[in-house]
Amino acid sequence: MLQIAKIYAFNAKQKVKKFITKENGDVNIVSIVVLIGIAVLLAVFFRGQIEKLLESLFGTITGTATDAVTGSGGGD
Repeated sequence: MLQIAKIYAFNAKQKVKKFITKENGDVNIVSIVVLIGIAVLLAVFFRGQIEKLLESLFGTITGTATDAVTGSGGGD
């Protein structure tokens, strides 16, 4: 009975060791998390500039759409 317990313990130890040293996909997950973190930090850091850019873009889009609907605008 003791011999069987030693075999099971040895097998369990080998499986745990293999699980700990196995690195399939771990590097990809870590790199994705790091890139997402960098993107969030950049968005927070440049929040004011991003808001101004979006307001300008949407203002231009709204103005162009209004001109197209009303027919006013610098057409040829």
